[in-house]
Amino acid sequence: MALNIVIMAAGKGTRMKSARPKVLHRVAGTSLLQHVLNTCVTLQANRTIVITGHGAEAVEAEARGDGLSFVRQMPQLGTGHAIQQALGTLDERAATTLILNGDVPLIRADTARQLADACAGERLALLTIELADATGYGRIRRDAGGGVLGIVEHKDASEAERSIREIYTGMMAAPTAALKRWVMALTNDNVQGEYYLTDIVAMAVAEGVPVVATPAAGETEVLGVNSPLQLADLERRFQRANAETLMEAGVRLADPARLDVRGTLHCASEVEIDVNCVFEGEVHLGDGVRIGANCVIRDARIDTGAVIHPFSHIEGAQVGPGALVGPFARLRPGAVLGEGVHIGNFVEVKNSTLADGAKANHLAYLGDADVGARVNYGAGSITANYDGANKHRTIIGADAHIGSNCVLVAPITVGEGATVGGGSTLSKDAPAGQLTVARARQASLPNWKRPIKAKR
Repeated sequence: MALNIVIMAAGKGTRMKSARPKVLHRVAGTSLLQHVLNTCVTLQANRTIVITGHGAEAVEAEARGDGLSFVRQMPQLGTGHAIQQALGTLDERAATTLILNGDVPLIRADTARQLADACAGERLALLTIELADATGYGRIRRDAGGGVLGIVEHKDASEAERSIREIYTGMMAAPTAALKRWVMALTNDNVQGEYYLTDIVAMAVAEGVPVVATPAAGETEVLGVNSPLQLADLERRFQRANAETLMEAGVRLADPARLDVRGTLHCASEVEIDVNCVFEGEVHLGDGVRIGANCVIRDARIDTGAVIHPFSHIEGAQVGPGALVGPFARLRPGAVLGEGVHIGNFVEVKNSTLADGAKANHLAYLGDADVGARVNYGAGSITANYDGANKHRTIIGADAHIGSNCVLVAPITVGEGATVGGGSTLSKDAPAGQLTVARARQASLPNWKRPIKAKR
C-alpha cells in the first residue's frame, strides 16, 4: 500500500527541564524519535517526513533513516499547524498518510500498519485506547450509536467530557487529499489559540467521510513522554517487557526488574544473568554463559560456557569458550580471548589476543599484545605500548612465564617458553626457553640508619 508517514517532533518539552530537545531523550539507549523511525522502516512508506522545531538542527543531525525528509515548524502553533508545514512534501501517489508522534517511542509496527490499513485511503482512522487516568489526553466523542463525532482536547473539555475514558493517542491515518483540504481549513478559535489537528475529525463527519477508531493493543505502546517521571516509567516498562521476552526464550534472570538492555541482546540456551547488568549495542551470549552481578557489556561476543564474574566491564571484545573474566576486569575494544583464558581481578586488556589457556589473573595490563597459548602473565605486569606518539605491539610466545611487576617496553618479543624474572623491565627481546632478568643487583647496607626527624 502506498503510504506517507509524518512524524511530529517539533515540541520543546518544557516539563523535561532540559536543554535537550524532548524527542532526543532516550529509552533503552535509543532516542524517542529513533524508536519511531526504526518502526517506520518496517512499514516501507513512500515517504517519511519528520517535522522539527525546537532544537531542529540537533534533531535532524541525530535522526537516522534512509530517504528521510525534514520540514520545520517555526513557531510551534499546534499540531494542525505542524501538519500544514508538511503538506507540500507529501507524496501525492500515496492515498494514505499516517501521522505518528516522535515522543511516543514504543508504538508497535503491527499497530501502525493496522491503523494505515483501517484508513485505506478512504476513511479517517484514529488510534484510541481506554485509560483509567486520561488526564492530558483528547477525549473521543461518540454519538448515541457509537459513531465517532470528534475529539475534544483536555484543556477545552467540560467536566462531563473529561470523565470519558476513551482517548485519542495523537496518532491517525487520513486520506492524503482530504487531509490537505481539512488541515488548510483549520482555525485557532480555542483556549490555547492553536491549530488543532483533532478538529479535522468534525470536518470529516460533516463531509460524510467515515471516521473509525482503531484500538491500540496496549497502554505502553501509546504512552508519550512529557517529563522525566514519564521517561523513567517508560524505560522500566520497556525493560520489563524485554526481560519477559528473554525469560520466555529460556534465559535465567536473577531479577527481571534489574536488567537493562540498551541495544540488542542475543542469548543461546541456558544463559544466566545476575542483577544490575547493562547490555549495550549488539551483544551475543553463547550456550551456558553466566554473567555475574553489576556487569556492563557492550558490542561483545561471549562464547559457550564462559563466565563473566561480577563488576566486569566488556566493550568491543570477544570471549572464547570456557573463559573466565573478572571480577572487576576490563576488556576494551579489540580484546580477543581464546578458549579457557583467565582474566582476573583488576586486569585490563586492550586490542590484544590471548590464545587458548593463557592467564592474567591479577592487577595487570595487556595493550596491543599477542599472547600465546598457556602463557602465565604475572600480577602487576604491563605492556608499555605507547612511546608518546605511536602504539607498538608486544609478542609473547606460547608457554612463556612473565613474573610479577614486569614492564615489557614495546616493540618487543618474548620467545616461546621464555621466563621473565619478576620486577624486570625489558626493552629488548627475550630469547625462547631462557630466563631473562633485567633489574638492579640487590644490595644490603649493614650500617645504614633511617633518618630521624630533629626534635624542636
